[in-house]
Amino acid sequence: MNLASQETETRGENSYTFDEFITKREQMDWYRDDSFLQNATKYFLGSEFEQVHENVLSFSPTVSFKWNKLAERIARPEVRPYMLHYDAYNHRIDRIVRPMEVHQLEQEVFGEGLFSSKMAPWESFVKRMLTHQLGEAGVACPLTCTHGLIGIIDQFPNEEIPELQEILEHTKEGLNGVFAIGAQFMSEIQGGSDLPANLLEAVPDGKNYRLYGNKFFCSVAHADYSVVTAKITGSNKVSTFIVPSWLPGNKEKEKRNGYEINRIKWKLGTAELPTGEINYKGALAYPVGPKDKGIAVAAGIVLTLSRLEIGIACAGFMLRASREANLYSDFRTVFGKKVKDFPLAASKLNFIENAAQRTTAGAFKIYDAFLKLERPLNPGLDSDYPIEIRKQLFHLRELVLLQKICTTNEGVRVLNEAMSIFAGHGVMEEFSSLPRIFRDVVVNEQWEGPRNLLLTQIYRDIQRVSDWYSPSEFVAGVLKGAATETIKDFSLQLEDLLQRPVLGEVNESSMEAATNWDSFCGSFFKAYQDVALKEIESKSKANLL
Repeated sequence: MNLASQETETRGENSYTFDEFITKREQMDWYRDDSFLQNATKYFLGSEFEQVHENVLSFSPTVSFKWNKLAERIARPEVRPYMLHYDAYNHRIDRIVRPMEVHQLEQEVFGEGLFSSKMAPWESFVKRMLTHQLGEAGVACPLTCTHGLIGIIDQFPNEEIPELQEILEHTKEGLNGVFAIGAQFMSEIQGGSDLPANLLEAVPDGKNYRLYGNKFFCSVAHADYSVVTAKITGSNKVSTFIVPSWLPGNKEKEKRNGYEINRIKWKLGTAELPTGEINYKGALAYPVGPKDKGIAVAAGIVLTLSRLEIGIACAGFMLRASREANLYSDFRTVFGKKVKDFPLAASKLNFIENAAQRTTAGAFKIYDAFLKLERPLNPGLDSDYPIEIRKQLFHLRELVLLQKICTTNEGVRVLNEAMSIFAGHGVMEEFSSLPRIFRDVVVNEQWEGPRNLLLTQIYRDIQRVSDWYSPSEFVAGVLKGAATETIKDFSLQLEDLLQRPVLGEVNESSMEAATNWDSFCGSFFKAYQDVALKEIESKSKANLL
């Protein structure tokens, strides 16, 4: 071959490779290599840290390497869940077909026993925050819903219905090494988050009930058991029930417990998770909790745990976004400089990292308050607890709501900014997990109460307790540790907003007040996160001296 032909073959050849970036990303251990997450864990766990730290160090490679690979395969559009309504012999089975990878991942994640009495709550918390870095992956929402189902049965044991104890054992501790999956089906087509508008009917059948009607948003449609809200025949109020998907011996036969799944919904995000529409045609249901108190039970226990988990998930999402954006910006060179060396890119990276650390710090601080309260779930605004306990419970209630709306909202921006660091590659589904997690956080912003609903609830809550908990005292309690001027400023803002028509008739004045309320809540919660972050950073600096 002569020189001219050699030049023809090599001219224009592009040997650029992303291998250096890919190798570093794939070798990152999500806990071992995250000094901030370790510092946060050390600060909040205190004497529990050493044991939990060792256990999480052993756990982290599994989620960082093995489970991450499974999550990537599960996310491909050609393997998303679909319905098989009938078998070859015309039997109605409503089988939800999912890829083998999600069955493997589900079995391994639930096999960790994250809600078992054998695992310390803080260990479960940190492991869940790492697991959420996978995105939905077909397991995040099931974990969250299972936690809620366990919480409600734990809170309201009933010896007259032994099946409830068996369900608790199956979901919490596992039976013969197999952990069952829980779900929560509350929304109906006419009401959405408006649970009092439920029309699903519960007909008495001895000590149990039979359900008739439709539920329209049923995530984790493949679950073994579900928490379902319905109105008992002749009642105007909502009650709560636990419904097995199959009665004993029928799961293998694919004979469902008196209900049909109409279809699997096509969603923007959490696409690996089957969300269905269900028709109940006499499904056997076990009552749980006080009769006709279903809304208090659902909101106080199930939704509180779900909203709490969404905050933990957002921390995981942002930590991953920050890590991968920083890795890429240190690898990619454009116009003769690394991406991180351009001021505009550097400012975005700083924002992403600060948001991730604030969100993580806030999630730890709220969970710390949750664990320190003897009965943090379902207290309501009025109770017989001593006044100081009532105030702590109120803090937790409002912080869980604020965390849910603020972290999901900021999470959308963080994931979007992180994708922009990758430029065109940032929206390539096979190049990174960020587009998938971006869609997941958008969905999380709508689940368990959309933003406007929860902003309204927070406003009404603060109004309702003002006779025993003044707005200024509430602000000082939540922002304990913040600068005096910061506390004073937020106190004055809150007192002013409570006098304005935030929930009034629609006009220019009320819309302006509502906009200011939205802005206040975001700034107020960010101030809380800043306090939490400062606590961690101060402790870390002290340890270095």
